[in-house]
Parts: sequence; C-alpha cells; structure tokens
Amino acid sequence: MSNVATAPALADLPTGVGGFATPEFGPLVRTFARMMGGHPGAGGALSVHLHGEPLVDAWIGDAAPATAWGADTGAVVFSATKGIAATVIHRLADRGLLDYDTPVAAYWPEFAANGKERITVRQLLSHRAGLSGLPEIARGLDDILDHRLMEQRLAAAKPDHLLNIPTYHALTFGWLLAGLARAVTGRGMAELFRTEIAEPLGTDGIHLGRPPAGAATTAAELQGSRLAAVGTTYVSLFLGRAYGLPGALGAATRALFLPGLEEFVDGDNPPILETELPAGNGVCTASGLATLYGALANGGMSNGHRFLSPQTIKTMRHIETYRLDHALFYFPMLWHMGYHSLPMPGARAGFGHIGLGGSFGWADPQQGLSVGFVHNRLSLAALTSDQIASAWVLPLAVRGARATRRTTAVPSRRAA
Repeated sequence: MSNVATAPALADLPTGVGGFATPEFGPLVRTFARMMGGHPGAGGALSVHLHGEPLVDAWIGDAAPATAWGADTGAVVFSATKGIAATVIHRLADRGLLDYDTPVAAYWPEFAANGKERITVRQLLSHRAGLSGLPEIARGLDDILDHRLMEQRLAAAKPDHLLNIPTYHALTFGWLLAGLARAVTGRGMAELFRTEIAEPLGTDGIHLGRPPAGAATTAAELQGSRLAAVGTTYVSLFLGRAYGLPGALGAATRALFLPGLEEFVDGDNPPILETELPAGNGVCTASGLATLYGALANGGMSNGHRFLSPQTIKTMRHIETYRLDHALFYFPMLWHMGYHSLPMPGARAGFGHIGLGGSFGWADPQQGLSVGFVHNRLSLAALTSDQIASAWVLPLAVRGARATRRTTAVPSRRAA
C-alpha cells in the first residue's frame, strides 16, 4: 500500500509549464522550467513517481516549431533506451528463459563463432563482451540501419582485447541484446518493448523507434545543431585515425564513430526513427520512463501487479563491476546488468540509464522513487550542460520525496 496521500495538494506551476506537481516538488519544477524553457522549437518533460503514485508530471516548450509539448509527447532518449532493452532481458530471465551465468551461445548458437562460446549473458549486460567496436561490423549508415544485419555480424565477430573489461558498448549493446532475445523468443526488440514492457505496465509511453500509427505517443522533432560538426572533414579524419590509438580515445572512437553516422539524426524525419536500435532509439514520454522505473524501485510491483520477482530486482540492483570504463574516459559508471549508478548526490542509491543529451530513467529503491526526464534538444554547444541534467534533477527529486514523507506522516500519526 502506498504511503503517499491519495489526493495531494497541487503546486502553482511556473509560467509555461503544463501538467501538475505537488508542493514538495516545487523547487524541482521551478528548476525544470528555468533549465528547459525559453528555447523556441525545443521542450521537455519530467515525471516523478513515489511508491507508484505520480506526484510530478510536467512539461514545457515545443515538440516541434509551433507545436506545443503535451502529456503524450515522447522524445528520442538515445542511450536511455539501453535500460529498457535490459529490462526485456530481465523479464525473460525472470520466467526462466535465460540464466545470467550461461553462455550466450547456449541460446544463440551462431554467437559461438570466433572464440565467443564462453561469453555469458552477465558479461553481455555489463558491457564486458569485447564487442564494442563499430568498424569491425559496419561500413556506414546503411549497415547501421539494418538491425538484423548488425545482429548477424556481431554473432560472427571476434571479441577484441578488452573482453571482460568494462568498455561501453555504445551501439552494439542493443543489437547484442536483440539477437539474444530473438534467439529465445523469435521476436524482435520493437515487439518486445511492447509486449514485455509497455503492455504489462499499462503505458503507451515506451516505443522502440517511431511510434506506430494509432499510438497516443508522438515523437518530438530533434532541435539544434545535432551532430553536424562531427561530419566535417577535419573532425572526421581525426576520429577515423583515432581508431588505432591505445587507451580511452581509441576505445571511445571505435564504439561511437563511423564516417557518415552523424546523418543518423539529420532532418525532420531522421533515419534514427526508422530502425530498431535497442541501444539508442527509444521514443519515450517522461511518464512512461517513470512508470517502468517505478516497478524497479518498488520491488517489482506496478499498480498492484507483479512485473518482476523480488529476486530478479535484487539481481538488477547489484553493481557488477566498480572498474573504470575504458570507452568513457575511465569514468566510474558502476555498471549493473544493463544499468548504471552514479557517484553523485541523489544517485548513489539508485540505478538507471542516461542517454545522449541527458534524457534518462531512474529508480531509487531506498526511496521508492522513480524519475523520467526527456527532451528534444541536441546541440553540441549545449551538450555538456544538458548531459548532466541528472545532477540537478535527482537531488531535487530525492528532496521532494523526503518532504512528501514528512508531510504525509503527520496525518498518519494523528489518526493513530
């Protein structure tokens, strides 16, 4: 049973913000309005659930020029998609269809090629499969857009020298999980996002790629310079030559860069929406992410229904490796199986996944708290500040959760 008041008072929202919020989350919503408002053509949304109760569902700005953001506006959440794909795998494991310490090849026989017969599901989920590099499996954008081809090439690939060392599989992570899931279920990840995540949770706010016709969720247009600078001659030449460098720079460029890949996010209808990229093209509403992570924050329960077993939730919360990530410039990602924690205020007790530009979903089991944050800005000039949005969202969300517990505990004591 929730310990949150069932009919909480509502805060006055800042100018331009739609939706609702309880007074305890006023500082968070005001900061959200200040950080995300005032950018023509761009906008975003924020959702906070406490013990499954939505206490913030707010949005601001535009989903496209002259189109206001609304409750059903979703955004491309880039690598925040990885947490959803991982949850699909955990759902399969929860039903006994997978075991984390069994070799992937036991389920996906083609994966045994080139010395990969001992790589386990656990290694795959924690970015230790030695398969992070793009140049080994793809020549350009056309290959990247063919998700079945990418699954096949990864099954045939040879792991590199970083096998069993945490090395962010920026794009390959999604195809690896998709190939594993397809081998077990016979279905692709776009369908599994629907049948394993969205439908059991009763939300339309989670899709892989463009939401289908008839869906309530609509995809916001990306706004800003996007990745155009990466495609300039000198930058592209430098990044291409960096493939062979030792250390983090070489690992990062191999995981993230192919010539022409910047076109992935170009135009009003970017190619990223037209494929299945379980590492990067989820289209989600903030409330959809908060609903998913709400189940992970509350022992596997969602709206009174069992979504995952307590034992699987315990496994998901476990940090698999504290070693520094070799493709993310030795940042302490604290990898779980498909998620990460962060060594910063408001995040140490939780886990989730942040995407390019800062969109994320997050669970804090100690608080029973879940957060979804999405937006459609993608500009290299503002990328650093957008990327660290969790640094202000999560501490303020935790503060609001603690304030909510204090205010709701008073009536409980009086009633007793």
